[in-house]
Amino acid sequence: MEDSLHSSTPTSLQHLLDHREGTEREQHGANTKPHKKLALLPLVFLIYFEVAGGPYGEEPAVGAAGPLIAILGFVVFPFIWSIPEALLTAELATTFPGNGGFVIWANEAFGPFWGSLMGFWKFYSGVINLASYPVLCIDYLKLVIPALSSGSPRFVSIILSTCTLSFLNYSGLAIVGYTAVALGVVSLLPFVLLSLFSLPKIDPSRWLSWGQEGVERDWTLYFNTIFWNLNFWDSASTLAGEVEEPHRTFPKALLSAGLLTCLGYIIPLLAATGAMPLDQKSWVGGYFADVAEIIAGKWLKFWMEVGAVLSIIGLFEAQLSSAAFQLLGMADLGFLPRIFGERSRWFNTPWMAILVSTVIAISMCLLSFTDIISTVNFLYSLGMLLEFAAFLRLRRKFPALKRPFEVPLGFSGLVLMCLVPSVLLVYVMSVASKIVYVASFFLTSLGIALYYFMNICKSRKWFEFSRVGDKLDEDDYVL
Repeated sequence: MEDSLHSSTPTSLQHLLDHREGTEREQHGANTKPHKKLALLPLVFLIYFEVAGGPYGEEPAVGAAGPLIAILGFVVFPFIWSIPEALLTAELATTFPGNGGFVIWANEAFGPFWGSLMGFWKFYSGVINLASYPVLCIDYLKLVIPALSSGSPRFVSIILSTCTLSFLNYSGLAIVGYTAVALGVVSLLPFVLLSLFSLPKIDPSRWLSWGQEGVERDWTLYFNTIFWNLNFWDSASTLAGEVEEPHRTFPKALLSAGLLTCLGYIIPLLAATGAMPLDQKSWVGGYFADVAEIIAGKWLKFWMEVGAVLSIIGLFEAQLSSAAFQLLGMADLGFLPRIFGERSRWFNTPWMAILVSTVIAISMCLLSFTDIISTVNFLYSLGMLLEFAAFLRLRRKFPALKRPFEVPLGFSGLVLMCLVPSVLLVYVMSVASKIVYVASFFLTSLGIALYYFMNICKSRKWFEFSRVGDKLDEDDYVL
């Protein structure tokens, strides 16, 4: 069967990997050292920053629905959303270990149109999300430097911070991975200390509060907050081609990042809500820093604010890595011109993909944070519905395919596993605003138009494309 994999159509996964290796040799020359693959620990923290980056940002869930419902959300939501998405990612990323991740899955399940549309949906959601991080970073820094609050100093600082962080990403994925480890440890430590200092002051009855009288529940804010804090588990799949032994590393990394994320959310939330009398309207973004000052002193508040900036840097780096390597994967698959797959001679990173992602993120930085998050959630939901469908389709289409990691459920169990989060996705989409519907419709139409435009470019040879974009033959998978 190994021979058939190597002698099959030029669109097989093996040809895709061979094409990438050949392209890298062509770009780098014979004397260039092979690039270093991602090991387990940096991959764990890259996934962690793709999804969470720490408890920063979970405060509005308490403000929107009260302590009890917020706690239940961060306990229950991982089981109905995070675990199914992580299991799906572990199976498909180890079965199709190439850059492009979910683009490859949709392409194999439903064909190039849906593969391309999946790529554009996820890329849009990724780079729009990317735009929010420098804005948040400057929002924290303006507490120290008031001049950054508005006007040209604010705008220039956002652009400079975006470009500086993008250059770090350009310097190499291994460097970004180990930077993520350091950023994760330093940004989580103040929450560990907050939890320890809170222990003597905790009153468990405060956890059972349904919220203050007279404060209406904001379900849209509640679900958007939890959803935004616990999604993007599949984003690291676009890095699968850069991971050392992905069939072993990916499942371990997803499990470790899942535990770190869930504990990182629930323990500080229990500590803060249990130790503080409820003032529900105060539970907005950044309130953890105020709690830290009340419980431990100004020194912990300062550390937490510094940790917030470091966490935002980690979120930016992880998200940019995913978006850039997704474009590289789409170029490898022939959905985008080959130039998007070109790598730097010095750092082996996809320089054009990083540049394009950075420029789009800068252009989006003037949007409000609320509009950014709502649009990201909507586009991401569209992509995830297609992803669940692709997962089930591939299980049916290739039942004999060797899967290094396989979700231990029959087909009916898999349908149920995907159905519950799909209902949640539809709900999140149904409560979106008119602006979000219009923006999502425009971006979806743009993605469809780009698919057909790329086909015209191929037929007329306006740009050079990799010729590996069709689906795999079914015979390639019979083992």
